[in-house]
Amino acid sequence: MNPLELNKDLEIVPNEPTEVVSPEINETEELTAEIDVVDSEETALETKTDEQLQKVVTKLPDYSLYTKAELVDALKLLIEKDIDTIKEEVEIIKQSFYKRTKAEAEESKHLFLEAGGEESEFKVDKDELEDTLKSLLNEYRSKKAVFTAQIEKDKENNLVLKQHILEQMKVLVERNDDVSTHINEFRALQQKWRSIGQVPAQHVTEMWKQYNSNQEAFWDLIKINNELREYDFKKNLEAKILLCEAAEKLDSETNIIVAFQQLQKLHEEWHELGPVSRELREQIWNRFKEASSVINKKHQAYFDTVRKLEDENMEAKIALCEKIEAFDYSNLNTYKAWDDATRIVLAWQDEWRTIGFAPRKVNQKLFDRYRKGCDAFFDAKAVFYKASKNILAQNLEKKKALCEQAEALKDSVEWKETSEKLIQLQKDWRTIGPVSKKLSDDLWKRFITACDYFFEQKNKNTSGQRSVETDNLAKKKEIIEKINLLENKGNSMEALSTLREFMAEWNAIGHVPFKDKDKVYKEYRTAVDKQFDILNIDASQRRLDSFKNNLRDMAGKGENKLYREREKLVRAYEHLKSEIATYENNIGFLSSSSKKGGGLIKEMERKIETLKEESKLIEQKINMIEENM
Repeated sequence: MNPLELNKDLEIVPNEPTEVVSPEINETEELTAEIDVVDSEETALETKTDEQLQKVVTKLPDYSLYTKAELVDALKLLIEKDIDTIKEEVEIIKQSFYKRTKAEAEESKHLFLEAGGEESEFKVDKDELEDTLKSLLNEYRSKKAVFTAQIEKDKENNLVLKQHILEQMKVLVERNDDVSTHINEFRALQQKWRSIGQVPAQHVTEMWKQYNSNQEAFWDLIKINNELREYDFKKNLEAKILLCEAAEKLDSETNIIVAFQQLQKLHEEWHELGPVSRELREQIWNRFKEASSVINKKHQAYFDTVRKLEDENMEAKIALCEKIEAFDYSNLNTYKAWDDATRIVLAWQDEWRTIGFAPRKVNQKLFDRYRKGCDAFFDAKAVFYKASKNILAQNLEKKKALCEQAEALKDSVEWKETSEKLIQLQKDWRTIGPVSKKLSDDLWKRFITACDYFFEQKNKNTSGQRSVETDNLAKKKEIIEKINLLENKGNSMEALSTLREFMAEWNAIGHVPFKDKDKVYKEYRTAVDKQFDILNIDASQRRLDSFKNNLRDMAGKGENKLYREREKLVRAYEHLKSEIATYENNIGFLSSSSKKGGGLIKEMERKIETLKEESKLIEQKINMIEENM
């Protein structure tokens, strides 16, 4: 919120002046007198509203404390606002500026004379700020002239419209036919008259004289009787009661600014209504006035509360700035450490956004201080990520060396010894950190191709015999049937133990006919998952239990089967590791450069957690294989 912004929600459009006609004893002029009394009531209300308004308008800044440069900057901002609301403030800024200029000149002259200079030789240096001020004042005068010209133009247009209405009223008054048939037409002209804005000041009195004269002449012609007048009083009373109820209902409006603005509209409607009977006039007016007073007092209290809340917000923002400035991130040297620190800073930024405005005079300064602290953190983080590129380059050289070693071993026929060496190389590969993503896939492909080639050759030379597939299929179907019939009779541990025995038995059975392989495995998996659901076993544990049982099958089919499965898992593990590093790197740069990337960062963090859980599961599977090799 701009510290120079004024409260413009409190504008009240003043009434056009009306001429009071002296009351006489005849009914027509008595009705006119009643209208004038209502105008007096409304004027009194508007005057009171203006007085109350002055109490809640925000005080102007103390420009006597501003420097000349600050005064010029303040004027620059001020003339961008509604030109009709800033006249007083512009004048204060101008006077403050020239007071400072005069004081500075007198001080310079005094110093000049003290230094031995002659008064006739003293000259005031050219002040560029004064030129800027004059330029801004000229701009303000130009805008003011345009605004004033438009207002005057609108008033001239309104004058033409009202003159036209007066001519139409005059035509109705001078008609020779039954004037009473034109009551609705005359009232429509009255309504249209009230809907038109102000006219030039020099025409106001004369226009209202003509308007009231036409009204009196018209109602004289149709000889308004007491019954019709009482009817009008009744309709006006009903309308004013509705306005009183609407004003009283505003007390339940939670937004006091909205309530105050709606109250001003109700006053405008009240002003447009005619009088009520004399005996009810004061009563209905006092009711409306009391309802208005309630809203005006709440409006004043609201701004008192706002000022108090702004002071509390200032204290909260100062405390948050101090926390950010005191945050020590000089020793952070890992991605995880920087991620944890980033979450802390982002939480502080979320907290900052929940705090409302501080007082205008300090709000921008506090924001600049807060922004400076945050920028210092993210700048340091960017430096760290830039330095991490060197680490990626070192990891690249290490992995190239492992590729060369694997390629040197791939043609070996020392199956056992070379298998152990390649497995160790794969373990070493896992200990090396990530490399650049654009090189990661090709480097891994080079490494695993060499490993795959060796184990394929080993597999060709060590393949075993196959079991009878048809018998295996029957045995596996029998196990599926047993799993489906397994019941949990209050002892879940026993049921889980039995289920695992069935799974172990399944894995001990050899291959089935190829055409039945997928179908029978699907039936088996469905049956197992159903039992896991009954036993309330989580998905990760299911996968580990299933994999543990599958290991027995792999181990029974030769060491090469375990090697192949391990290679597949290592490849998956390496790919996940690379993905995690990429996401972490992206979060770092996004946090340091983006001002509104909070949602995207949170989505990336959720993705990283999922990938980490998956990589942990794969790592457990790899460890299981290595224990069985």
